[in-house]
Amino acid sequence: MKKVEDIVSNPPPLFTLDTYQIEESIGYLLARSRAMLVKSSDESLAQYGITHAQGAILLMLSTGKYSTAADLARETYTDAASTKRMIDRLVARDLIKREPCAHDRRLMKLHLTADGVALSKLMPQAFCGVLNKHFSEFSAEEIGFLKSMLRRLLASNVSNAPPDKTH
Repeated sequence: MKKVEDIVSNPPPLFTLDTYQIEESIGYLLARSRAMLVKSSDESLAQYGITHAQGAILLMLSTGKYSTAADLARETYTDAASTKRMIDRLVARDLIKREPCAHDRRLMKLHLTADGVALSKLMPQAFCGVLNKHFSEFSAEEIGFLKSMLRRLLASNVSNAPPDKTH
């Protein structure tokens, strides 16, 4: 018979092979939900001639928190080649520009052009419209709880990350 201390310190796994079903997998449900929101965002942003991914880049650059292709790729979990192609399309549309970094000429900084700034200001409204459409059956409390759980999930990934060996 298991002792209470053992159960508390070593709880049984929440997910097991005996009960695993793809349609009920949290990963599957999150991926399908994200795909649905991206598709809906693509449809909403088609009027501006951009995709969800391009709109997200414009919005991210507008915050001032991101300024390089590497920043964007890291934050969006997109490979460098895909990020470069997306940036190339936005540069070709004159929505962003590349400029050499003053401190490191090898590094290219990304900046919104005037048209990019104008379009980036439309992104929150477009993204809110998509979210309002898909979350209309949720209460404010449910949305707050969902966001809290997702933040907790993201934080657990940070705490389980391998130690940084650069120090």
